[in-house]
Amino acid sequence: MKTLVKYSLVLTASLTCNIATAANTQDFPFDLPDTKPDMPLSASTARNYDAYLAPRQEDNELYTQFKYTKLKGFDYNDGDGTISRRDPSKIIFENGQYYVWYTKRHTKTPPIGGGNAHLATDELATADWDLSDIWYATSKDGFTWQEQGVAVPRPPKPNVGWRSVTTTDILKWQGKYYLYYQGFMEASGKRGDDCPVAVSYADSPDGPWTPHNEIVIPNGKPGAWDQYSIHDPYPLVHKGKIYIYYKSDFGNTTKGGKKKQLVRMHGLAIGDNPLGPFKKHPLNPILAAGHETTLFPFKEGVAALAIRDGNERNTIQYAKDWVNFEIASHVEMMPVAAGPYVPDAFTDTKYGRGITWGLSHFTAVNGWEINYSELARFDVDLSLDVHDPAMKKHSIKFTAEQHYQYGLNANQRKRIAAENKKLMEQK
Repeated sequence: MKTLVKYSLVLTASLTCNIATAANTQDFPFDLPDTKPDMPLSASTARNYDAYLAPRQEDNELYTQFKYTKLKGFDYNDGDGTISRRDPSKIIFENGQYYVWYTKRHTKTPPIGGGNAHLATDELATADWDLSDIWYATSKDGFTWQEQGVAVPRPPKPNVGWRSVTTTDILKWQGKYYLYYQGFMEASGKRGDDCPVAVSYADSPDGPWTPHNEIVIPNGKPGAWDQYSIHDPYPLVHKGKIYIYYKSDFGNTTKGGKKKQLVRMHGLAIGDNPLGPFKKHPLNPILAAGHETTLFPFKEGVAALAIRDGNERNTIQYAKDWVNFEIASHVEMMPVAAGPYVPDAFTDTKYGRGITWGLSHFTAVNGWEINYSELARFDVDLSLDVHDPAMKKHSIKFTAEQHYQYGLNANQRKRIAAENKKLMEQK
């Protein structure tokens, strides 16, 4: 009897302890809280609240899917590689229509490739952007465009850009218009894509454009990350000044017999006058991921698309102070070389409204041997004035065949075969 009573007391105490422990354990709620709950959280769950604009993707104002539409109005010579349009500028609305500027190459043959740069001539392009001029087009709806002609042609030697003028972007400042662009003085591929930034200006978006014929953002000093290239100049107006974001390629050195791939990061140069001088920010590079530059004012700060390159590629990032960027969202199928329609790009807005559409490009449309690029339209919901749930879907499903397109190459299959053979021989 004493043994039974003792066992009963032990069991009761154990149950009481378990009930007390369960009462002190707080389960994470089934309905995801809109704000960070006051309870112990794992690092990942805490980050879901601390690092993003909302705990749910569909509520994140800087999360979106990208929808693409083929443009009307541009001819590509039946895709033979002799006509290419790429790297569209920001889009502006003036004179009752949209304007866009872009790199256009019209050569007798497709590019021969950077590896054949020693064969380059005044008619033989090495890269898709070699021997290019800056053209422009207008549109009433953003889908059908009318090409208007050359805006900035290649200047005569030895002026900046005599070999090629490319990758332009637009600034409207105090009633005048400024096109910033890369100016090549040698065929692309002879020494990478080395070039500084030049500028032309006009009283109207239709021109005529007057070249400044001087470098406005110089390359960095020897040994600096941007010593060779200042690419993709992208101007915005902030605090009464001109902020030009740019990209540089660097880091492709050979160490220990191993060739390192290019690194691409973004810098910032600030000026009071569109013709310079521009002072580079002391924290450059200010964005350590991304290829081309695409930014827009958003709330108090600026948002940036970080595509293709770097540890934080395929993200949209946000800098409240316009310098120190943090990841705001992870996205899919980002536009290449996006030039968005940014209504408040030059208004010195104190609270940016975001973007809903723009133009980008697709490269190697018919393969690299007949390499050329086409302009396309993209649509998004990155705007405080739009609520489009269809733009906030969580993922895009790719078919099995699309995955198989990115299968193993011959060397990888050879390595795997050798590994299998070695295992078999050990038996």
